[in-house]
Amino acid sequence: MDTGLAPKLQWRAARVVDSTPETESARTIGLVAPGWGGHLAGQHVDVKLTAEDGYSAQRSYSLGRPADGQRIELTVQQIDDGEVSPYLMGLRPGDEIELRGPIGGWFVLRPAAEAPVLLVAGGSGIVPLMAMVRQRILLGSTEVRLVYSVRRPGDVYYAKELVQLEGDCDWLQVALIYTRAAAPWTARPPRRIDIDDLSLPGWTSDDGPNIYICGPTGFVESVTTKLTRQGHSPSAIRTERFGPSS
Repeated sequence: MDTGLAPKLQWRAARVVDSTPETESARTIGLVAPGWGGHLAGQHVDVKLTAEDGYSAQRSYSLGRPADGQRIELTVQQIDDGEVSPYLMGLRPGDEIELRGPIGGWFVLRPAAEAPVLLVAGGSGIVPLMAMVRQRILLGSTEVRLVYSVRRPGDVYYAKELVQLEGDCDWLQVALIYTRAAAPWTARPPRRIDIDDLSLPGWTSDDGPNIYICGPTGFVESVTTKLTRQGHSPSAIRTERFGPSS
């Protein structure tokens, strides 16, 4: 009998194929997940670790790249007193973890979307937005602007790739916002994202961009408030927020 409900996601084993540092406290982990059916940019997975005594812990991690066969990527920020992230940071090729997904249907950038896209990231909130940038590289040259807020230059994920992409792609603009200590070549003094960072010509409410915001709860609420005050429709704004695990 067809109940109309989506099938329940199953846990599957995924094997680590590589692990590379992004910052002093974050790594990108490449995995092969046999039977993976693909995903949309912006979706995430649940990761489960189980101890020998049967205790298990689960956390959600965004997928950092668009669909690529059975390969997926997670970028993990280590939480010093965390149960899951320190273990993931120590994974090496050949290790296996359990995951299920993809999960999420709201905070996604669908391949057929044609409107310009404004992406606003706070800290590790860059991960699902980077999947969206990478998806645009594969599918076409819709205008994309990424506003990425970090405390200091050493906290930037995908730093070399972002520099190269902005140089190679005339449809991509990247604005790095430093809140504590700015790079020497940056004229903008360190401070949080403000109205001027979000209101450039071509990216106003009249231009009709679709907007995706990801980061800590306070960051997401602040940016959303600024954008709606500028006249952007709430229906054009999609948000994903994260905070400490309970």
